[in-house]
Amino acid sequence: MQCFISTNRDIYFNLALEEYLLMHVAGDFFILWRSEPAVVVGKHQNTLAEINYRFIRGNAIQVARRMSGGGTVYHDQGNLNFTYISNGEPGKMVDFKRFIEPVIDFLGTLGLNAEQGSKNEILTRGKKISGNAEHVYKNRVLHHGTLLFHSDLHLLRECLRVLPGRYKDKAVQSNRSSVINISECLRSEMELASFESAFLDYMVSRYGGKLFELNEQDRTAISDLAVTKYRSWDWIYGWSPDYELTSNFQFQEIDCHIFGKVHRGILKECSLESNKIPEEDLGILMNLLRDCRHEADSLRKVIKTWNYPAISQENAIEEMVFSFF
Repeated sequence: MQCFISTNRDIYFNLALEEYLLMHVAGDFFILWRSEPAVVVGKHQNTLAEINYRFIRGNAIQVARRMSGGGTVYHDQGNLNFTYISNGEPGKMVDFKRFIEPVIDFLGTLGLNAEQGSKNEILTRGKKISGNAEHVYKNRVLHHGTLLFHSDLHLLRECLRVLPGRYKDKAVQSNRSSVINISECLRSEMELASFESAFLDYMVSRYGGKLFELNEQDRTAISDLAVTKYRSWDWIYGWSPDYELTSNFQFQEIDCHIFGKVHRGILKECSLESNKIPEEDLGILMNLLRDCRHEADSLRKVIKTWNYPAISQENAIEEMVFSFF
């Protein structure tokens, strides 16, 4: 097994790194990596239904989609991610215990009692410290997970705080769990850098692994994949399964009910009803919204183009924009 720590803190680069090694480089790998604050949704999820969209945009939190299934997780530099990439046998590719057990054993060397939960999470003191997911590609499997070491749990909760009932879809839903940081559970204080180094050393020793480094060709290919796929709006938002949106916009005396149908992140149908805005003016807006991306910047442009007098000030426009989320 080839082992290394990715020092790149870009979430999109590291997700591309996983795909590149899985699909284009032979051999087994174990990787540790961290990223700047980001929310990462599973491949089959409706991104907007899983995140606090307005909060995330206002706090410069990255949003990404990974290639594996499962639920949404939060990353920051207090969270350590681990990735296995391994060859497997047909019919035996998906095996969460195989990859989670060494992590639990390592935590045990630090005096932390942990166990695998029913949803393949890792728990300690009955609370979640790690979410895990897998993806199979031909005869290879990718397993990756989070380890909350000293993450900002308040930020985590705010990023994942959603209003129930706003979206109707057939997407995979996240299971919200109580979480705790590993650093709170250790017998003595430990820095994340030391935890990271100890984890790598443990895995190298356990598997007789050797240290690995990316070459320049690898880095270029991974960077290109990060840009063309993982940073793209089409992958992060457009990949979401079809969904329906139901919401309300309220501003001063105006009350407006919003209903929309979205395909590949594009508003294909939009119905608006209001107590104050005439049907003729609503009809103009509905036509402008057709085939608009379901994202704040595109909606803002449309509403400004509509130029309805009672919703022409910046604060009114912003309220209407984010009422669609």
